[in-house]
Amino acid sequence: YQLVAGERRWRAARIAGLREIPALIEEIDDDTALEISIIENLQREDLSPLDEALMYERMTTDHGYSLRRLAQKLGKDKGYIENRLRLADAPAEIKQLVSLRKDTLSHAYELLKVEDPKKRRKLAEQVGRGELSLVKLRERIDGRPPRPTDEGIASLEESAEDEPHVDDDPLPNMPVGDDSLIAAKAHLGEALDELSAILQSQAALADIDATDRQNLAKYLTIAKLRLENAITQVRLMEQSRR
Repeated sequence: YQLVAGERRWRAARIAGLREIPALIEEIDDDTALEISIIENLQREDLSPLDEALMYERMTTDHGYSLRRLAQKLGKDKGYIENRLRLADAPAEIKQLVSLRKDTLSHAYELLKVEDPKKRRKLAEQVGRGELSLVKLRERIDGRPPRPTDEGIASLEESAEDEPHVDDDPLPNMPVGDDSLIAAKAHLGEALDELSAILQSQAALADIDATDRQNLAKYLTIAKLRLENAITQVRLMEQSRR
């Protein structure tokens, strides 16, 4: 007999000392066995995006699966499969980037738009070092200056730093100083810009499955409530100063 799928469960059963396990015994050819094995591996949660892409490529190229059939078989969106397949044909520097840092997947799709190999390699290296956010990467690729909202945040920070110091006693339980507030505001602005850039990307949206989109919607609702609570706290502080 040859084990086609369920190797990890079989090993876990051996470690647990089980002498028998439920199993399906079927007569199948080598191609079918390989197909079942690939589909089994695609169900793993710890599968890297690049490994996933290469398996999709094998399913479509070697086993004749259409994108629609493969998507239905795996319970994925067709656009999700298409995006992963783009990684399978990606240049080496993009594959290396995604293999080292899974959080650069959206960056990788943007880098695929860069036709100049030298420029693409340089940008990929900068992303890998954490020097380019998704927003900044798009600006570099499109040759656009920073958006007005970004410039506005920067000017607000500069004006806040130039404000004369007021020697009022700090409010109770408010150890946060001006520098910390400015930094927090800047981080919030960058995070919102990053999220907006991801959600505006058709490739990134297609890469998020339905369950994750629902979870993201819930998270954004919670974030909205937390921001509203922060606004209320600031207004109460202002009222207490009057």
